[in-house]
Amino acid sequence: MKDLPREALETWANWLLDHSLGGVGPGDVVMIKGERITWPLMSILQDKVIQAGAIPDVNVVAPDNDRGKVWGAAMARHGTLEQIEKVPAWHRDRYEAMTKYVELLGAEMPELFQGLPEETAQAIMRVDEPYKEIRLSKPWVITLFPTEGFAAMEGMPYDEYVDVILAASTADPRELERIGEPIRAAMDRARTIRIVTEHPDDGRRLELSMSIEGRRIQASVGRHNWPDGEVFTSPDARTPEGEIFVDMPIFYAGETIEGIYLKFEGGVIRDYSAKVGGAALAKIVETDEGSHRLGEVALGTNPGIRRVLRHPLYVEKVGGTLHIAIGASYPQCYVEDPNSPEGKAEVERLVAAGVVNRSAQHVDIVTDFRPGGTGREVWLDDVRLEVRDGNWVVP
Repeated sequence: MKDLPREALETWANWLLDHSLGGVGPGDVVMIKGERITWPLMSILQDKVIQAGAIPDVNVVAPDNDRGKVWGAAMARHGTLEQIEKVPAWHRDRYEAMTKYVELLGAEMPELFQGLPEETAQAIMRVDEPYKEIRLSKPWVITLFPTEGFAAMEGMPYDEYVDVILAASTADPRELERIGEPIRAAMDRARTIRIVTEHPDDGRRLELSMSIEGRRIQASVGRHNWPDGEVFTSPDARTPEGEIFVDMPIFYAGETIEGIYLKFEGGVIRDYSAKVGGAALAKIVETDEGSHRLGEVALGTNPGIRRVLRHPLYVEKVGGTLHIAIGASYPQCYVEDPNSPEGKAEVERLVAAGVVNRSAQHVDIVTDFRPGGTGREVWLDDVRLEVRDGNWVVP
């Protein structure tokens, strides 16, 4: 395994703690979660948290557990639904005790959590949902640590993969604000977004439209994802209508999904397929009622990612791409403070009305609108966005 430069890791850690989390100090309990293989960055984060007077909660994840859920692959393969429901009480206590959260993605042996039984894997997703909600209610950030296992899944030499990750993870995020603001303002003025793609098999023109009227539009510049670069919102979950072809490959639970087709009627996915990873796509869509709906629509705005990777954290940020998310909505796209009593009450009202979507899933899938991709047009009401020099612009 290649030794990562200490100076780069220090820069990376500083961005995560100071920019993404807004700093840490006495009174903070910072959960730092990741597999053992991510230790070079975890240890630096731990040192900096301690030096700031805060308490680190170092949560080392088992190699067979995708993203440190309540249970790993062993429970999915050998456990029962009854066992899966028995999450230890201390697990909730640990999540509620933290004030801030850093998650280091990156698996040593991603094959350990591939090909899990569908019923138990989906049950684990469902019981993990409350802990995901706790995490999302507090300042949080996720980042991707380079591992040989993930490099192999990208089909890249490890040293080259490391260079791509380090370049993106140590870059100054302030340029993203300049790029993203005109797009955010255009989305904020729009009532609908209409997405046109082309099916590569027969050349059919596919259109998917949805309402974003009244939604809060977010320009993402490194507060939650690192690296970052997207302008996103959650639509009215009742409104997606039409078809879309999604051409860029993504990883999900250690598997590649590519060439996704979705058809929506009345906001619900009625038909779906994938050229690669169809079984993995089915596991996503069939998780629960909410995984048949959309929770996000976004435009990627990062011009500095040197190579398009399959990992969702990277592929969705590439300038000139668009992604939608199967599954949960973001409450902050509907109310200013979703954690206030008033905000919580309004979100619950919108959930009951079907506007806000709830699901154990939130899986981003990405279409390329640059030359060579299957993306053709993106319209905000009657304004057609353009891709120039590899990034979105508002004419």
